[in-house]
Amino acid sequence: MKPRVLLVFPHPDDETFSLGGTIIMHAQAGATITYLCGTLGEMGRQMGSPITANRETLPQIRKRELQEACRHLGITDLRLLGYHDKTVEFEDRQAMADRIFQVVQEIQATVVYTYYPGHSVHPDHEAMAEATIEALQRIPLNERPTLYCVAFSSNHLQVLGEPDVVVDIAHVADGKLNAIKAHYTQSARTLEKYLEDANNPNAELSRFLKTERYYTYRWT
Repeated sequence: MKPRVLLVFPHPDDETFSLGGTIIMHAQAGATITYLCGTLGEMGRQMGSPITANRETLPQIRKRELQEACRHLGITDLRLLGYHDKTVEFEDRQAMADRIFQVVQEIQATVVYTYYPGHSVHPDHEAMAEATIEALQRIPLNERPTLYCVAFSSNHLQVLGEPDVVVDIAHVADGKLNAIKAHYTQSARTLEKYLEDANNPNAELSRFLKTERYYTYRWT
């Protein structure tokens, strides 16, 4: 049976930078992929690229960017939850978990990706990750989807150890790069630096295009 994949992230571009290559590989293998995106990233810091991107227009621009990125990644079921950027932590956590749980049940998800609670830096990341954990805990352990978590806090390696899942995405790097380009308002400056450092294998974006790393969540 082909996996039924659910992504739960708060901001447009979280999916691409965190595991865009893995998503492409799932899509190429014929998996169905549903993405619950919490916000439209309307409080994103990068504005002026394009020149029309300002605080008023940014939500709709980022929505279009997200839709284009999903096309490159192979995500066919995009669902926008409508929370406000930078305030997800103040949403009713029970209601958020309810919405995630309903989708898990609806699509009969077998694999779920989100951030690792306590190791994802941004309060919006933490809130949606915690709600995802709560939603999945309602399912008996032997029926629960496999949960993979992205961690990038400064101390995550000391606390969690090395990620147990390392995916080589070099063969789909072009697809991931196209999805990064689609999120232009947020990635334009990163892409400029990437072009400057294109011959440096240790440059940040070069690493993003080689491997993706995450943890299989261990239920206690």
